[in-house]
Amino acid sequence: MPPPQPGRRTVLRTPRAAVPFVPVANGRSLSVAQTLSRVREQRKTAFIPYITAGDPDLATTAHALRLLDACGADVIELGMPSSDPYVDGPVIQASAARALAGGATVDAVLSMLKEVTPELSCPVVLLSYLGPIVRQGAANFTAAVKEAGVKGLVVPDLPYAETCAFRHAARNNNLELVLLITPTTPAERTKEIAQASQGFVYVVSVTGVTGPRASVDPRVKDRLKKIKQVTHKAVAVGFGISTPEHVRQIAEWGADAVIIGSTMVKQLGEATSPIQGLKRLEEYARSLKDALP
Repeated sequence: MPPPQPGRRTVLRTPRAAVPFVPVANGRSLSVAQTLSRVREQRKTAFIPYITAGDPDLATTAHALRLLDACGADVIELGMPSSDPYVDGPVIQASAARALAGGATVDAVLSMLKEVTPELSCPVVLLSYLGPIVRQGAANFTAAVKEAGVKGLVVPDLPYAETCAFRHAARNNNLELVLLITPTTPAERTKEIAQASQGFVYVVSVTGVTGPRASVDPRVKDRLKKIKQVTHKAVAVGFGISTPEHVRQIAEWGADAVIIGSTMVKQLGEATSPIQGLKRLEEYARSLKDALP
């Protein structure tokens, strides 16, 4: 993840007093952490697919969420479309542009989620850049996200030094704030992030933006081992993962979960129709789920 731009300052005006995080623990209300803990207890590796909300339209996104749940997704990561998705590669950038052109506003996405999340057996984690959060205010944004039935948040351009106030707003709304560790994160900061992250620890496998790669960097194996020495939380690997061989390799290296984004998004974005896109998405999702132990 790129460092914050020089001179950039984001102020999230929320109190800093500690608030205990108390996830609900019954039926479909399991938190992300509880869900992944159950998968680990079964000695399995969790499957976390990512799609962009509103690509090609919100009705298709709603169908895709139900489909991925039926295909065995343990957690679903849903991207809020942004006009400046700077950690994302060309595939997700294009999907966000299509979604925004089709009218996928924050309110429209959350309204769709409010209808769909009660039907899902797995939790949804929302990825949002800082722009919409700053415009609405952290307290208002997290309250709206909670009302939509979302269980966790990823904010890829939130500087670690400024997570304290936002973590308070998330905890107030029973949301798990997932933090990212990149290949360039120093060892001491890695430990801090692993201890602060909620839901799971998100390990970025490559330096740079999202998008499929020919192979998984073998250094990820050593990074996983070191991160697991400083946390008992579930550790998920994302970025650059696109084939059944990739997910099998990462599972063998000890990851608790695998996140697949760009190639998942392509199934919907490159289809000739929403129906074809959903069919492609189902076939692809099942091939990855079947590759996991």
